[in-house]
Amino acid sequence: MTNLPLINACLNGLATVLLLAGWFAIRSGNRKGHAAFMIAALAASAAFLVCYLTWHGWLVQHTGKGHVPFTAEGTVRVVYFSILLTHLVGSFSIVVLVPMTVSRAARRRFESHRAIARWTLPVWLYVSVTGVVVYLMNYRWYPSSEWERIRWLEGVQMGGAGEKPAAVPGAAAGVN
Repeated sequence: MTNLPLINACLNGLATVLLLAGWFAIRSGNRKGHAAFMIAALAASAAFLVCYLTWHGWLVQHTGKGHVPFTAEGTVRVVYFSILLTHLVGSFSIVVLVPMTVSRAARRRFESHRAIARWTLPVWLYVSVTGVVVYLMNYRWYPSSEWERIRWLEGVQMGGAGEKPAAVPGAAAGVN
């Protein structure tokens, strides 16, 4: 389960590449290529959503919280939460924009598809790119001791052995 954040980041990165490929395809007049790339981007984003919900559901069930706290201090904390806030607003937007954009293309209403796609694409790209950045900041560049505790907890539940991490916030409360 603790591999899901990495998988989510990879799916966001894949969606970014596919969205850009679809944009380049339509700009060069390749409608079939555009459609194929955009459908693949939609599939990558749908897979991301399933993994994201699975990960956060697992976190709630096993830690009592639906997130891994970001504990870095100073300017980086402000940067992280600024990126996270805009990422979240954008993600709620694409939940509405993407189906509208896809349905217009599916109904061959290409003028109205193009009109909304001008908004959908940059927002979707932003959400995909910032999803990778949020992952890197929270799990790789500034991981918290809580992340180590969650990884240890999963290992214990899977029958693994190992020493408890030195700093285990909330461990005395018996969070599991």
